[in-house]
Amino acid sequence: MPGEFELIERYFRTGFPSREDVVVGIGDDAAVLAPPPAGRQLVVAVDTLVEGVHFPPDFDAADLGYRALAVNLSDLAAMGAEPAWMTLALTLPKADEAWLVTFARGLREAAAPWRVALVGGDTTRGPLTVTIQLLGTVPAGQAIRRSGARAGDGVHVTGTPGDAAMGLLCLQRGIEGAAAEHCRRRFARPEPRLALGHALRGLASAMIDISDGLLADLDHLLDASGVGATIQTPRVPRSDAFRDCLAALPESDRTRAAHFPLAGGDDYELCFTVPPEHEAEVCCIAERLGVPVTRIGTIEMVQGLRVMDEDGRNMVVKTLGYDHFRENG
Repeated sequence: MPGEFELIERYFRTGFPSREDVVVGIGDDAAVLAPPPAGRQLVVAVDTLVEGVHFPPDFDAADLGYRALAVNLSDLAAMGAEPAWMTLALTLPKADEAWLVTFARGLREAAAPWRVALVGGDTTRGPLTVTIQLLGTVPAGQAIRRSGARAGDGVHVTGTPGDAAMGLLCLQRGIEGAAAEHCRRRFARPEPRLALGHALRGLASAMIDISDGLLADLDHLLDASGVGATIQTPRVPRSDAFRDCLAALPESDRTRAAHFPLAGGDDYELCFTVPPEHEAEVCCIAERLGVPVTRIGTIEMVQGLRVMDEDGRNMVVKTLGYDHFRENG
């Protein structure tokens, strides 16, 4: 059975994108990176995925490698930043070489389009856990934060929230078919909206990525900005695959799953606000990039999140989204 250093050498030292700004990569006590050039700032994000909490047991290793980086790429997308380097901390129950080959392949597939270099990390023994720290850059003063939304701004969302949570439920229930596979892939391989995030610099007033659920993450944005919002639930986009899966679920799951577009989590789409004068330009950019963007509500002076149903009535939402340290129904 290979030891720690053999694992690193065999599966993670080569095959990842190379970069001129990596002075010293894997193989020393720490990486040495050239600092960002003048006029750019460093952006850092980190996420941990734990078996049984963030992904089910026996989850495909390639999908896990891809997903572990994609969730971090989504964080940088929400800041309008460009990724550059990552470190990997991998905790394994055992040194399963077939699993490692597959995991590393998925990680490389996520890294390649964005030239993300793997520059270091750690391996240890224990319950399956993947932690990736991702570093990138953004033009100085142009990072998009959660705190810039103002009354009158439109609230927008990319893609079709709810697909990922539906995909996980289909995995858990053993539901198969084209619609279930579409949703399962949205859970396993989220698509970071990096190109749109970059294009929204100077246009979006605030932005956040949707990890815990649309309403929960929008609520974080509202708190940071000191404003409120009204959301029209009929405007929240739902994919055909989501609707097909919802119809296929047993009655015991259907009511809860119907709220996934609002509170399901794991979408890694972007929720952002746009001043009225930039709405048309944002729509043109989204169309050019081929990213579906939907306006779902409006920012208001009065704080709090108001969620309206199809009849214009204020909905009572019991759970806005996922919270690690609370009961999640």
